Amino acid sequence: MIKKILIANRGEIACRVIRTARKMGIKTVAVYSDADARAPHVELADEAVHIGPPPAARSYLIADKIIEACKATGADAVHPGYGFLSERESFRKALDAEGIIFVGPPANAIAAMGDKIESKKLAMEAGVNVVPGFVGVIDDTEHAVKISNEIGYPVMMKASAGGGGKGMRLAYSEQDVREGFEATKREGLASFGDDRVFIEKFIESPRHIEIQILGDQHGNIVYLNERECSIQRRHQKVVEEAPSPFVSPEMRKKMGEQCVALARAVGYFSAGTVELIVSGADKTGDGFYFLEMNTRLQVEHPVTEEITGLDLVEQMIRVANGEKLAFTQDDVKINGWSIENRVYAEDPYRGFLPSTGRLVRYNPPETGDGVRVDDGVIEGGEVSMFYDPMIAKLITWAPTRLEAIDKQIAALDRFEIEGPGHNIDFVSALMQHERFRSGDITTGFIAEEYPDGFTGAPASSRAAAQSRGNRRLRRDRACRSRAADFGPVGRPAPAALAVAGQDRRCADGCRDRL
Repeated sequence: MIKKILIANRGEIACRVIRTARKMGIKTVAVYSDADARAPHVELADEAVHIGPPPAARSYLIADKIIEACKATGADAVHPGYGFLSERESFRKALDAEGIIFVGPPANAIAAMGDKIESKKLAMEAGVNVVPGFVGVIDDTEHAVKISNEIGYPVMMKASAGGGGKGMRLAYSEQDVREGFEATKREGLASFGDDRVFIEKFIESPRHIEIQILGDQHGNIVYLNERECSIQRRHQKVVEEAPSPFVSPEMRKKMGEQCVALARAVGYFSAGTVELIVSGADKTGDGFYFLEMNTRLQVEHPVTEEITGLDLVEQMIRVANGEKLAFTQDDVKINGWSIENRVYAEDPYRGFLPSTGRLVRYNPPETGDGVRVDDGVIEGGEVSMFYDPMIAKLITWAPTRLEAIDKQIAALDRFEIEGPGHNIDFVSALMQHERFRSGDITTGFIAEEYPDGFTGAPASSRAAAQSRGNRRLRRDRACRSRAADFGPVGRPAPAALAVAGQDRRCADGCRDRL
């Protein structure tokens, strides 16, 4: 059995892995940069190793430092979380060479799915629906124009090694292709060191739906239903839910079986996600197409956990330890509905400009009764310019979709953040939007409903007054109970935050230095 896991990551996902490992009786090791010296994941782990200065390229992305930390602490396994080294074939191979267990898929699967062109070819061979397009290397702009004309507009030009919305351009005409092809190549080269581009048909009224798969090292693979991730801003996910309000049981089965076939074709084991684009205009149940496979844990994995009752991190650890899955496809059910909102340090009132700085106040809603908060920050901590701006993930569960949405609204109203700008008002407005509540969503939802940006949600004067009263009452309570613990494991009592030297003024005008 794995005895000690090093988490090659930071923030909320590092805390998430540590909590599950602790539940399983496994010791943990955190790694941290100068910027994360006082971060919650460092305090939560049994041991911690400093690995360098704040820039990820000089700390979290250096495989040799991770391996050195394993050797220094005796860690026999590494969980990569998501991002950083999680999808680096070379990292997996380096760990294998040192006899260190990688809590994730085999190197060949990471390599096969990491290349968008090659992965699409493999998907086609495995019998997975793929978007009509050209699978191969495009020579030049004239070749790109010829291919686009044959496919039919609109088309999407994508960098082969791209991800996170980078290296993508939509073309509605030949002129768009001529103007955008070389720019797409340059962006791919600058961002990913690879200037190859592929072109595929753009699916109109698209929905972004993904299938969570899980396999062991004995050939057993199951799909854990789907997640709807259509609410995106500039190709970045904002809201996720499980299941999807669009997917029928028949469609779910077709998608799931095709994704399992793809995983089997590359000898996949551990947790992974197959991302699909689905035509909202298609009523046959066959209008879904392979986009890519992420060979790691997804940010949005909690909604799958909430409806299946499975701990995906625990399953990944057990698979890495060589255990067989303890359940079959027939055992996988859907219980209720779960919604996740990503709380970002960004200002929606100023074009979603990134925001950094000290969390003068950080008071998430109480967890329990269908409310879950996955975070890796504390009051008095810093939102750094060096890393992803996500502050926390707010997850709710309820028997029905509308109940889960309403729990989000109530929990967001109780979520207090002061210091950096944040998007709580924005995601609350999304939860209250009638089109979202009806389930009539596409990946263009935010652009279509907020074409001029976000300026706030309309509210009656009574509702606004009630909201102000609620905020004032919460601040009064916080002032009077400042000696109490803040709640979740790893979050210190206010006394421990005295170093932050932050002044707080309550509704009665008193000033308390925490």
